[in-house]
Amino acid sequence: MLRPKGPDQMAFDSIEHVMERCAQYGYVMDRTLATTVYLATRLRKPLFLEGEPGVGKTELAKVMALGLGAELIRLQCHEGLDIATAVYEWNYPRQMLEIRLQEARGIERTHIGESIFSPSFLLERPLLKAIRIAPPRRALLLIDEVDRSDEEFEAYLLELLSDFQISIPEIGTVKAVEPPLVVLTSNRTRALHDALKRRCLYHWIDYPDFSRETAIVRARVPGIAQRLAAQVCSFMQWLRKQDLQKSPGAAETVDWARALIALGIEELDPATITDTLGWILKDKADIGTIRSHDLVAVVDRIAHACQ
Repeated sequence: MLRPKGPDQMAFDSIEHVMERCAQYGYVMDRTLATTVYLATRLRKPLFLEGEPGVGKTELAKVMALGLGAELIRLQCHEGLDIATAVYEWNYPRQMLEIRLQEARGIERTHIGESIFSPSFLLERPLLKAIRIAPPRRALLLIDEVDRSDEEFEAYLLELLSDFQISIPEIGTVKAVEPPLVVLTSNRTRALHDALKRRCLYHWIDYPDFSRETAIVRARVPGIAQRLAAQVCSFMQWLRKQDLQKSPGAAETVDWARALIALGIEELDPATITDTLGWILKDKADIGTIRSHDLVAVVDRIAHACQ
């Protein structure tokens, strides 16, 4: 149950509550991650999540927003991300239209355009939108794949996460009435500055072990038989031990399980694995590497282990 007073309204009640609430939305986590999530919401510290693609970083932010009843505001980072895309920009077509309307109304030339740099002409982008949300509305700001942004934008985030305010020269400083809960994710495509990480609670999300991955599949793929779920997850555990360019994450496991259900598969077999490798491996060389293995022996070992 969420606490109804003060800033704690954006916090979970306990570590167990984090696990239970997120599990309701199909997200299965271990206690270490749940502890980090609990502290991030209780202490109102940004949460920095790193890990390989597909391990559930973005999904965790979505589930946290659902569990807390907050509005999810997502900023997808990329190379060349700038203020106009991430923070705000002026609605230039509307400003020009307003100037023409003022001219048509006969407003004195010296006063034409005086009002076009007001909030009504401002286009909010994710960062400004998150800052301007005030109680009773609540916001969770997801800054996704921050490692894909440039160092200049990373430096801008340092200031934002310190003061939760944005300076707009034509208007002034916009400061959050209540700072949003912030989740940053990174796939480690480049190293991020330590100063950014120091402002956050940090957690590395690793590939799930067999037990947790099986629980994830059963939670996210309703109706899947326990034996098939176990076989799928056993194969994925084996797959990650191979010499691959890119190991699949739990997201690929869930997608593959759904594909097998759609195909009517009840028992994993070598032919099905060969036919559906494209669901879990996204590299031609990796697919060739797995197809070169004795999949019959692999499936036999999995079937024996899952009896």
